[in-house]
Amino acid sequence: MTTQQPTAEGASTGSGAESLTVVDNRTGQSYELPITDGTVRATDLRQIKTDPDDFGVMTYDPAFMNTAACRSEVTFLDGERGILRYRGYPIEQLAENSSFLEVAYLLLEGELPSKDELEQWEHDITHHTFVHENVRRLMEGFRYDAHPMGMLQAGVAALSTFYPESKEIDDPENRRRQIIRLIAKMPTLGAFGYRHSQGMPFVYPRNELSYSANFLSMLFEIGVKDYTPDPRLVRALDVLFILHADHEQNCSTSSVRAVGSSQADPYSSVSAGIGALYGPLHGGANEAVLQMLRRIEKVENVPDFLEAVKNRKELLMGFGHRVYKNFDPRATIIKKATDEVFEVTGVNPLLKIALELEKHALEEDFFVERKLYPNVDFYSGLIYEALGMPTEMFTVLFAIGRTPGWVAQWNEMLNDKEQKIARPRQVYVGSGERDYVPVASR
Repeated sequence: MTTQQPTAEGASTGSGAESLTVVDNRTGQSYELPITDGTVRATDLRQIKTDPDDFGVMTYDPAFMNTAACRSEVTFLDGERGILRYRGYPIEQLAENSSFLEVAYLLLEGELPSKDELEQWEHDITHHTFVHENVRRLMEGFRYDAHPMGMLQAGVAALSTFYPESKEIDDPENRRRQIIRLIAKMPTLGAFGYRHSQGMPFVYPRNELSYSANFLSMLFEIGVKDYTPDPRLVRALDVLFILHADHEQNCSTSSVRAVGSSQADPYSSVSAGIGALYGPLHGGANEAVLQMLRRIEKVENVPDFLEAVKNRKELLMGFGHRVYKNFDPRATIIKKATDEVFEVTGVNPLLKIALELEKHALEEDFFVERKLYPNVDFYSGLIYEALGMPTEMFTVLFAIGRTPGWVAQWNEMLNDKEQKIARPRQVYVGSGERDYVPVASR
């Protein structure tokens, strides 16, 4: 088997010379498979057969470790070099200079907005933050101890019944209206879930506040007229939302695409993404970091804890990543945001443990050789806790930030002529044909 190396960042030269020669050792026959954008089409393998009745070769790739299911222009991620870009813009520049709603526009439209476009976009989002009163009553109907993430998922799914026209997904203008509604109403639903879990009355949106300030107001306003959150906390939350806005074809995004491929409405599709994010392996990592730091208890215990990690008696949470084999670029940005938040709230005692843990892990060969660098979850939980969020709200915040990415990917999929309803293959390893035996004879 021979192949030419793909060009930088996986781009094809377009010369037609890139191909993969495959020799089937069962038959001795060779096949020439074209390489495009560093990939071979899995269906091209179907021609490799031992006889005409053979189904043909399939790829077997549990958890999609090396399978591209789509072409996308939304997000570029290079885990080996620690690069994350939205529509070509480095995440570092966006986090430093942009607002969350500006980034949301970029993800959806492909370009940064002009001043007028941004003002109109912010106006449209701001004036769609209210939800129907029946949605409020739906949220009030949950048990007193309902998890806010479950409430958010149900609330988003319910929106499809309030906007039945959302099923008209072939209408671009209609799709855009639903996208605006989703981005606008997510903080409202998330805040309602939080207030319900605290036994507190719901707070309605305030149109004069920015996106993140409005969310904090709906969370924490308690009998205070014209409550205004500290601008440093607002900015930190905006940065956190930017860092979570999209992350290529992760579990929740691929779930949104899979459900959306059936031509489901965007609310149902995003609800599926929320369900995927609800899982502890996807959205719950920062909560696990806090639990780990509390178990360590004090700075002096860090060396012993790391020895336990080396001996496989403990897990090092918040280090390493499925994709990043270098520094997670978001971790550096979020560490800076942590400092700014603690200027307002006071330093979380767990921060000293976190810094000591990071220092040791970056110096010891055991962790360096395994490329276990801090990821975005290592510090985000500390910020959320400093903001006064219970751990049950961490994934809700993640979902609010990820919504523009979900809908951008959903919208892109609908415009992609190569996409069909998702239907992975399987390798059947069960019993062969068997005859039914009556129960009395078993």
